[in-house]
Amino acid sequence: MAELIALTPCDGLLPLTIGRLSLTEDLPAAMTSIAPYAGQDMALSTALQAAHGIGFPAINRSTGKAGSRAIWFGQGMALLQGPVAAPVLAEFAALTDQGDAWAVVRLEGRDAEDVLARLVPVDLRRQSFELGHTVRTELAHMMASITRIGPDMFQVLVFRSMARSLVHDLKVAMAAVTARRAGLG
Repeated sequence: MAELIALTPCDGLLPLTIGRLSLTEDLPAAMTSIAPYAGQDMALSTALQAAHGIGFPAINRSTGKAGSRAIWFGQGMALLQGPVAAPVLAEFAALTDQGDAWAVVRLEGRDAEDVLARLVPVDLRRQSFELGHTVRTELAHMMASITRIGPDMFQVLVFRSMARSLVHDLKVAMAAVTARRAGLG
């Protein structure tokens, strides 16, 4: 009988440091999509607050912090990262385990905005995209979720099957920005 070995989406690809930029894999303990039932938005937010200490996020926002974060994930949907969703939430929303569906990386460094500017069609500069802001957008040729989780830090999610492409595209952009900073590009 063959022994199967569980691998993370970015296994063997990360961590990566280029210049003053780093790219690491985030591995939330759990990820659950939460889609409120009709008319249950407020009750769900209250239950989420009671169970996990965070409310349901507004459009293009996230709530919480590392270890327990809810990210707006599209019309009427959020992604809970960190804790396993409390069973009480199922009274107010459809819950779907997303633990194996996404590659989650963290891009960090003073030039992180410049790296992402090469890959996304949205303005992620701090004056427009503050701490806790999130967006669903195209990154190179992939659909992604990007959340600012620190002054110079972003969390990026793409479908697990796109992990290698994500790391490649970010690595190329990181190298280009670093070369430009050094006056080589």
